[in-house]
Amino acid sequence: MADTTRSKTPVLTEDQRARLAARAGVDTGEMPTLAISPEKVCFIVFKAREFDVKDAPTLSDDGSNPADEAMRSVLEDRPDDPVRQELAAFIGALSFDEQVDLVTLTWMGRGDGTIADWYELRDTACREHNDRTANYLLGTPLLADFLAEGLAQFGRSCEEFAAGI
Repeated sequence: MADTTRSKTPVLTEDQRARLAARAGVDTGEMPTLAISPEKVCFIVFKAREFDVKDAPTLSDDGSNPADEAMRSVLEDRPDDPVRQELAAFIGALSFDEQVDLVTLTWMGRGDGTIADWYELRDTACREHNDRTANYLLGTPLLADFLAEGLAQFGRSCEEFAAGI
């Protein structure tokens, strides 16, 4: 039986994407192409949301038995957090162009520009790229929301990938 309680964002057709681009002030012939796949962006969005829900550490004795503490430590934001490590490794393994697109999507999502500003924002991201991209992105509050918003400007949604992750 299908779950009808959750609304799902439909996949946009090429015509709908063209209209979205026109509303954003981008000529449909000049619609930017992402070097990073929407699937990879959505994987980062979902993992970043897992990371964002972590709470400040409350246990003072890390040597205690996790079972005695009701496994609370997995809900706490710790430097050795496996979700953070997984995200950092994933982002670090991306190509230069994929990392630059990820940063550009983040900037678009936080309101530094729109899809019409893609090439200018991406050029800035290229110039500022360094080997600390993962740390930069993971230190960005609301990263998941920014990436999702940036991707939405391309007419894509992570809802279409939610079932597969």
